[in-house]
Amino acid sequence: MNDQKYIQLKEEIDIYIPMMHQAADTVIDQDISKYPIFVFHKQEIAVGIHLVDQKKVKGNWSVNLSTLEEFVSKQLIAETNVNAFREKYKDPETHFCLFILSELGADFIFIPRGK
Repeated sequence: MNDQKYIQLKEEIDIYIPMMHQAADTVIDQDISKYPIFVFHKQEIAVGIHLVDQKKVKGNWSVNLSTLEEFVSKQLIAETNVNAFREKYKDPETHFCLFILSELGADFIFIPRGK
């Protein structure tokens, strides 16, 4: 993702950050997963737990919360790629993992959590 698209995306998702803090902390604190993944999408999908409906917020995105384990079980990440994904996955205490589904395709990005 180029810098301009990253900056635009970061501005679009800022309104979701407080909710993401709480959701990620819950997943980690309750030992659900060490690898929470926020799925940002504009169409209906069957991955994760639905957190935000784009029709009910000022933002442009719906957001689901998933995990690495679900991505593997739904074969979105192949078993053979799990170790490589874990190596790229940034510390969930300092970064959010986002899986962005848009008209441009799908991509994982990591953004700083901030405070």
